[in-house]
Amino acid sequence: MLVFVYGTLTDPDRVDAILDDWSFAGDAILDGLHRVEGRYPTLAPGGRTAGRLLRTPEVATLDGYEGVDRGLYVRVAIPVADRGEDAAVYVGDPARLGVAAQWPGDGPFDRRVRRAVASGDAVVSPGE
Repeated sequence: MLVFVYGTLTDPDRVDAILDDWSFAGDAILDGLHRVEGRYPTLAPGGRTAGRLLRTPEVATLDGYEGVDRGLYVRVAIPVADRGEDAAVYVGDPARLGVAAQWPGDGPFDRRVRRAVASGDAVVSPGE
């Protein structure tokens, strides 16, 4: 599975400490979401974010690292331009991370993120 990473997981030493089976598939740009700094970085609607594409079958391990089961981050699928596949992207809950980022709509954070991403405005492109 491809994963777009934009924080600590862009560092190969950090990835190596967490995953056994992985490789970087190159630099990438995420259009439609921008990086917001907080206790941990997260994303918010609009703009763009530079990162890397990570390929690994160990998504459950990444879910644990990102705190998906604790509601810290939500994993969403965003299309990768010209590849015919999606990349998993982890989006942190601004309220839990202490950042001033807004996601449109009402309801639980994960539903607001999924609705916004489903609009099709976000896309990952291999780096230049």
